[in-house]
Amino acid sequence: MVLNRRRFLGAVGAGLLMTESVAQAQPGARAYLGTYTSWEGGGTGIGLASYDRATGRLRATGVVAGVPNPSFVIREGRRLYAVNEQQDGAVTALSIGPDGVPQVINTQSTGGADPCHLALHRGFVLSANYSSGSVSVHPVRPDGGLGERADLVRHEGSGPDPERQEGPHAHQVLPDPTGEFVLAVDLGTDSVFSYRLGDDGRLSPVDEAKLQPGAGPRHLAFHPGGRHAYIADELDSTIVVASYDRGVLKPGQVLSTLPANAPTTPRNYPAEVLVSPDGRFVYLSNRGHDSVAVFAVEHGGARLRLVEATPVGGRYPRHITLDSTGGLLFAANQNSNAVTTFAVDRESGRLRLSSTFTTPIPVCVAL
Repeated sequence: MVLNRRRFLGAVGAGLLMTESVAQAQPGARAYLGTYTSWEGGGTGIGLASYDRATGRLRATGVVAGVPNPSFVIREGRRLYAVNEQQDGAVTALSIGPDGVPQVINTQSTGGADPCHLALHRGFVLSANYSSGSVSVHPVRPDGGLGERADLVRHEGSGPDPERQEGPHAHQVLPDPTGEFVLAVDLGTDSVFSYRLGDDGRLSPVDEAKLQPGAGPRHLAFHPGGRHAYIADELDSTIVVASYDRGVLKPGQVLSTLPANAPTTPRNYPAEVLVSPDGRFVYLSNRGHDSVAVFAVEHGGARLRLVEATPVGGRYPRHITLDSTGGLLFAANQNSNAVTTFAVDRESGRLRLSSTFTTPIPVCVAL
């Protein structure tokens, strides 16, 4: 939720606004940047950038103005989909032109409050509504636009944290590696819910995996083998290794996302978790400690070992992503108005800072 979560996000300094006019994107790789448009110093829509495939250096190319609070953005081919994280939650569909510049197709209500994550799966866009603790489903039209909502499921439950877990707070929705099941991570209930997605867009409950009370699960990522998943817990700064089989998660190993000698203040809030394409390493963003934790994957995915926590080169890294090769990692540093790029050592998994790009309140990087 935008308003209630501000107290946990820290003060955000004023950033430089990208140009309002949409410049023609440059040849090469492109990036699309999520932000908050309703925050002081925030952006004016979805930021556009190009980046060097070798170094990851970003360069601003414009803005798709008028898309409110696009805090999470995904790209699928020539389409973009962005949440509109606001009380009357919505999701916006865009078409990417030959010049790389997206144009809005349409916007649909999610039926929930403050959607903060979405996924495209089997011809549907699924959105996680944080404040209302629900998941919505929209069919994708032939032109890439969104049809009327097909389903809305509401989670139930709460957790021990009276400020963050007074009720359900859906924070992520994603398909499993087989495409047969859909998982929804709920910070408020310390749960991961799994569903089947029908051809009509309806979600049928399959299972609910419970994590330790007060963990506050935020996001998860699957190992390429499909038999294990890694869950980032925002409230107790842990990462959980879970076994996985046909919609059923079973939590196992729990370890800190920080080194043993890390300071206890400021409090740390893990955000994004992702797995290298070869399945050998897991990366997690630490907000507060302001680092990217690097874990080695062991025992076929069943265990993790902390390798290092690399300083992120900014403040409050929210979203991180890898390019398709796994050789570049981008970190959206919300509280320092910067996206930092790292070169990834494929053998050790370690990160080396290579460049810094200034943009207003970056909270997501879609490639």
